[in-house]
Amino acid sequence: MLQGGKGDRDSFSSKFGVLAALAGSAIGLGNIWRFPYVVGQNGGGAFLLVYILFIAAIGIPVMMSEFVIGRSAQLNPVGAFKKIAPGTKWHLVGMLGVVSVFIIFSFYTVVAGWTLEYVIQSVRWILFPEKFGFASMDNAALTQFFSNHYESFTSGLWRPIIWFFVMMLLTGYIVISGVKNGIEKVAKILMPIFLVILLILVTRSVTLGGGREGLVFLFKPDFTQIKEEPFRIILEALGQAFFSLSIGMGTLITYGSYIKKKENLASTAVSVVAADTFVAILAGIAIFPAVFAFGIDPADGPELVYKTLPVIFQNMAGGLIWAFMFFVLLCFAAVTSTISMLEVIVAYLSEQLNMSRKKATLLSMISVGFLGTLCTVSPDVFAIFNASPDLMLPLGGFFIVTFIGWIFSRDKSSKELSSDGTRNIGYHKLFMFLVKFVAPLAIAFLFALGVYSKVITLFPSIG
Repeated sequence: MLQGGKGDRDSFSSKFGVLAALAGSAIGLGNIWRFPYVVGQNGGGAFLLVYILFIAAIGIPVMMSEFVIGRSAQLNPVGAFKKIAPGTKWHLVGMLGVVSVFIIFSFYTVVAGWTLEYVIQSVRWILFPEKFGFASMDNAALTQFFSNHYESFTSGLWRPIIWFFVMMLLTGYIVISGVKNGIEKVAKILMPIFLVILLILVTRSVTLGGGREGLVFLFKPDFTQIKEEPFRIILEALGQAFFSLSIGMGTLITYGSYIKKKENLASTAVSVVAADTFVAILAGIAIFPAVFAFGIDPADGPELVYKTLPVIFQNMAGGLIWAFMFFVLLCFAAVTSTISMLEVIVAYLSEQLNMSRKKATLLSMISVGFLGTLCTVSPDVFAIFNASPDLMLPLGGFFIVTFIGWIFSRDKSSKELSSDGTRNIGYHKLFMFLVKFVAPLAIAFLFALGVYSKVITLFPSIG
């Protein structure tokens, strides 16, 4: 295991371990919690169409670029740029990634802590159902009950803070255990189980009376809302694509540095993107039929999942048991993402500042603990941090693909993608075209439009 940047560097032990860890990083609250409410707030099917377009045309090239940088340097984001572009300012791109993940990790772990609250509450609901009077509640009453619980919990002080720190400690314990024995082992066990539970939930949701309208909302594009606010919605789709795939913030450079040379980076990227998009759409299928069946507003925002899923469980045989299982697995799906974020910070501190892995993890946890506490007690800070992926991640992605397309040599990228010439990379010309022209120009254009839209929203007189 890597200690202070010295000795043999830890790595993933198998192809399945690579895919499980990378999918675990991408698949988490970004898919189950953030994706449904962002889709709900931005017009449903039309937003989904734009999102998938960005995933294919921009997400895959950026992810492959991060893998190339990470594996070629086998260092953290800052160290990687210093190694492959010495004497330049490109290491600041790596620092942007570290800062981005630091901010995102702070609010993300707060939301991850909410899953622990629902794990505990689901146990109470199983043991004492008569206390809550579930048997006498109709769907409208159930929706109101869970809505009230969400609001009372998130507006409180100590319970959200306690769950935030519990989640932080769990994440830190796994990261201290290392890449192979911590991150990979957890992901290989939990991600397949999580997928099975999600598929069961989808099956129940689509069979609810009145659920068809939710599927229409998700899959039938209605461009009315996009026509009204095209720039803002396009930026949110781009930001969600980056957030969901964990690209643009150094996570995949860090994880890429742990991928062995024999692994196929292109197929790994495509597999991770496909799995992430599949789970995000499954989450939408699980949520929106229930949203319309139970009369919930699809634009309800961050609380959408926490108000909708419990009602679905209450309409299933043995629903409270499934609720417990789902929130346990949602918690661990969140953990597979939080550990990837913490790993970025730990890798930076251990390799650039020559810290032991244990000291780097503890320092990271203390620092993030401060910001996370601010997010917990201040809705304004939480809102600002939650909006940060829409701006910071596309900016990081722009510089990453620009570096690969114009600075990092074609021969070096060819060598890395072909695993030192051992595999055919007939797609390399297309890849280079995408990272030199399509991805950076598209990101820059959409980013500028999105920023303009946000400025106009804040200062209408400018328009």
